[in-house]
Amino acid sequence: MNKIILSPSLLSADFSNLSDALKMIEEKGGKAVHIDVMDGHFVPQITYGQPVIKSVRKLISLPFDVHLMVERPEEMVDSFAAAGADWITFHAEACVHIDRLLHHIKDDLKLKAGISIVPSTPVAVIKEILPLADLVLVMTVNPGFGGQKLIPYCVDKIRELNEIRREKGYNYLISVDGGVNNETVKGVVEAGCDVVVSGSAFFNGTFNWEY
Repeated sequence: MNKIILSPSLLSADFSNLSDALKMIEEKGGKAVHIDVMDGHFVPQITYGQPVIKSVRKLISLPFDVHLMVERPEEMVDSFAAAGADWITFHAEACVHIDRLLHHIKDDLKLKAGISIVPSTPVAVIKEILPLADLVLVMTVNPGFGGQKLIPYCVDKIRELNEIRREKGYNYLISVDGGVNNETVKGVVEAGCDVVVSGSAFFNGTFNWEY
């Protein structure tokens, strides 16, 4: 069993055949399904929302790792929980009251709560709330589009989060999303990530999972 959790991103799947995409995730060793929700405001693109997640929830038993790339995530978490999310991750850049929202997801909705940062946001911005997070998602590309190249300096954030976790005894998982392929996965794993999100490389069949 792999120590690292593979969470393929449906963003790069064929939207006209999500059933086969979910089957592929199971067959290729995925341990979670990464679902990128985009609102056309926080990021330029619009993807899918609660009705789609609810409709595919019955097709697979793996955890749904819902990544909210949206403005005002506090207004949406309840509906995504009802649609079938198991983990809900929102962006530090999109939320003023991060502490409150993490507590709501964990304590009220009884789900795993994650916080994400874009490449230009330093780890210091979320340092105070790290003890509350179940997952910290490091974006290694500027969010909004699949198929981008990993930004190298973002790997340093994974190392920093790993060091903080070790020194403080925190329990959050470190997830990485963006440009993860056969050439880059070794570096992010060695830096200390626990959850690998792969989209384009996974669904085009070039990502050979060996970790």
